Order: sequence, then structure tokens, then C-alpha cells
Amino acid sequence: MKNLITRRKFGKTASMGLAGGAMVANLPFACAMGEQKKKLGIALVGLGGYSTYQLAPALQNTQHCYLAAIVTGTPAKEKTWSQKYGIPQKSIYNYQNFDGIKDNPDVDIVYVVLPNSMHAEFSIRAAKAGKHVICEKPMAMNVAECDEIINACKASGVKLGMGYRLHSEPFTQAVKRFVREKTFGDVIHVSSDAAYRSMGSPGQWRLNRKLSGGGALVNMGVYAIQSSIYATGENPISVSAQEFSTRPEYFKDTDETITAQFEFPSGATATMMTSHNIRANRLHASCENGWFELDPASTYIPLAGRTSKGPLDFEQVSQQQLQMDDFASHILYETPNLAPGEMGKRDMIIVEAIYKSIAQGGKRQELEFSNSYGFSK
Repeated sequence: MKNLITRRKFGKTASMGLAGGAMVANLPFACAMGEQKKKLGIALVGLGGYSTYQLAPALQNTQHCYLAAIVTGTPAKEKTWSQKYGIPQKSIYNYQNFDGIKDNPDVDIVYVVLPNSMHAEFSIRAAKAGKHVICEKPMAMNVAECDEIINACKASGVKLGMGYRLHSEPFTQAVKRFVREKTFGDVIHVSSDAAYRSMGSPGQWRLNRKLSGGGALVNMGVYAIQSSIYATGENPISVSAQEFSTRPEYFKDTDETITAQFEFPSGATATMMTSHNIRANRLHASCENGWFELDPASTYIPLAGRTSKGPLDFEQVSQQQLQMDDFASHILYETPNLAPGEMGKRDMIIVEAIYKSIAQGGKRQELEFSNSYGFSK
């Protein structure tokens, strides 16, 4: 069976709003500018596993940005990272002297990769320093903090993006296109799972509610919420949710497994499951005239997908590389912001509604958004 979509076909049919960062150089208005602007410098705030094994390596291959500075609370990492990536001492900061980054012309973007409880503080400090901001998911500990971040960025006139890497990769973009073009007719039901089995130290920050703000829901659940939304092309109008635990001695302070059910304006429905005690990673959409699915749907690489018309076939490229290039091109060339701050706030509104439903014994919670709230244009 022939592939339904190849990377070449996708490149020809994708709209500018869904094009990956690698395509920016071909945009007419980018060419019209004549001279290519400089690469933007990114400062990584927090040098944990994600920065170490995903972001920093990806920044060695980006077209529109580069690793310019680091912020860490571990002195030993300063020397290691400086030697490995050639970062000068003037571009190495800790959490106390971070505000001095405002005087560093090499830094254009601050990427906050810290425990959730620190997202708001450092996103706001970065904005006040006049730097554009990428904030890892979840955006903050609550909706109020999301508003504080958004307002700080607006007040300082800087751009705000979420670290939602999947919006920049071709499998997810294909899903969005199927929905937008009604390739398989109207979407009727979506099922999404995002989960892994945690076997790490019970003392890790993700299991500490004061640092994480929640458990599986705020970590993996954001992927399931997101995929339910972009696989229907709508924001939900209601949610009902349930929580389960089979290892209460390990998950003492955070949620282990959560299921939820969404209703959408079109009449479509969705079910999601997220867990820190189950291995699952899938998106499946049943439509009027067929179906499409990604399995796995939210891992780094490789992703895989198929439809009722055939398999999906795309080049596997670092999602983080595409994501950071897309945000840099948004700043440089005014291309669409694929994951704006309002999207992070929307997801936190849904997270809070899910927790409220659980607290009320699974009671249906109504949700209200404008038609475009949280979506990239």
C-alpha cells in the first residue's frame, strides 16, 4: 500500500501556519528581507535531563538560534557545559544573579526548564530582563500564575511560547491538517493516552506536589489534553474526570492515574488517560469516513502513524530542534507562534477543571473558551 502522505507531499500542501522551522528560509517575505538576520541566542535555565539530553544537542543543529548561555544552581555543571559547548564565563549564571542576563546582548530568548513551581518566577524575571520566553509545560502551578506570566511578557513587549514540541513536528501537523481539511470527514471520537511507569526515587521533585503542582496530569496529561484538542480542532466545552491509585505508598503526594471525558461544540467526544504507573502513548480518532492514529504519539523520536487510507511516512527530525527554530523564526520573521502562552493557560484551565471534577466525585465541569482561544493562527 502506498503511503498516504510523504514528507515531500506534506511540504507542498502544508500551509505557512503549519510549516516547520526548516521551511522558514523559503518563505517569500523572508527572502524579500534580503539579508538573513542573525541567529538568536538561547539561555537554558535549568540543566537537568531534558536540557542535557534533548535541548542542548538540538541547539547544535538549529538554523535560527543557538545555545548562548546557561543558568544553573550546580557549580560543577558550569565547567562541564562551558567546556563542552564553548560558553564564555560572562554567559554563565546562577539563580541568584540571573537578572544580570538583561545586560547580555548575546541572549535573546530564555528557555525555562525548571521544576514547575519555578516556571512563573523565572519566566517573569526573564520578561522583565527584556528577553523572549519559552516556558516548559505545564506553564505554571495554576491559572493565576499563567496570567502573571502572560501579563509580564506583554508589559515588556517580549514574545512568549510554550515548550510544546509536538506542534512543530510533521506527524502532529498532519493530524491538524486531516481535521482542518476533513480528510476523513468530521471527527466523531478521540481516544488519547499519555503515560509511563515511574520507578525512580520517591523523593524526586515530580512526586512532590509543592514543586510539581500535581502528578501525572500536569506532566504526561498535558499531552493527552493537547492531542484531544488538535485531533478535534476544537476546545472542549465540558470535562468529567476520575482518579485511581494502585501504589499509594509510592504516590503519596501526587496523582497516579487519571481518566477524563471531554465534550466538544461539534458534538465530538474524547476520552483520555494519563498515568505515572502505566505505559501508554497513543492517539486515535474515529471519523465519519475513516480514522487516523499516532502510536507512539508523544515520544521524542521515532513517532509513527497510520490512517484508514494507509501509513504516514515522515523524516524523523529532532522535535526540539524544530520547536526552537519555529519560535526563533516567529521572532525574526513574524511567522505564527505555534504554541503561544494562551495555549498553556488554556491547558491549565482544563487541568484545574479536571482536579475539581475529581474532588466532586466526577461531576461534569463546564468549560468556556472563545473559538480561537489557545490556538495558533
